[in-house]
Amino acid sequence: MRTVIFDLDGTLADTSGDLVAAANACFRDLGLGDVLDPLADAATAMRGGRAMLTLGFERTGGHGPDEIDRQYPRLLDYYGQALDIHTRLFPGAVEAVEGLRAGGYAVGVCTNKPEGLADRLLDSLGVRGLFASLIGADTLPTRKPDAAPYLAAVERAQGALDRSVLIGDTVTDRDTARAAGVPVILVTFGPHGDGVHDMAPDGTIGSYNDLGAEVQRLIG
Repeated sequence: MRTVIFDLDGTLADTSGDLVAAANACFRDLGLGDVLDPLADAATAMRGGRAMLTLGFERTGGHGPDEIDRQYPRLLDYYGQALDIHTRLFPGAVEAVEGLRAGGYAVGVCTNKPEGLADRLLDSLGVRGLFASLIGADTLPTRKPDAAPYLAAVERAQGALDRSVLIGDTVTDRDTARAAGVPVILVTFGPHGDGVHDMAPDGTIGSYNDLGAEVQRLIG
């Protein structure tokens, strides 16, 4: 079965506000205040908790890798307490996924967000039932850009690898697709904007209205 696998953060939904809020809660605990900006640092938020902590400590100085390791579980805890305050699905995402399903495509999610948090978020947004598979950062021993999570997302959606495509927004998604030997479509409405063109994807979309045509062009 033809299969479309989606990244979550920055692709299906803008989660940056809640991610940055969780990181800033950690910084406030350390007496550093709100170090990150939810708009200016949105692209870093899409790279995950450790990336946000690293950036914050680079700005404030005096904290090394050990402190990142200490703060990371706290960041996840803060995020888990408030993961859907500011998060919104991108316009047209639901309609695009529903259109793919109606067209006979299997759809799933492959994210570097921990699986439990991803499951809760998709459920809170009212779309968990649209996806036949969900692979998170801790579902398998490896995470994106390793190919294994993507392969598992396709398999659990009962799809065909050689007729599948990954929809994402970062170089991690591009590298995951390359590792799996499948095409990748990157969105230009995520934090990286038109900069995704520099990542040499197989296709781009500026709106979910364009997704169906791009998917059909690449995998039929």
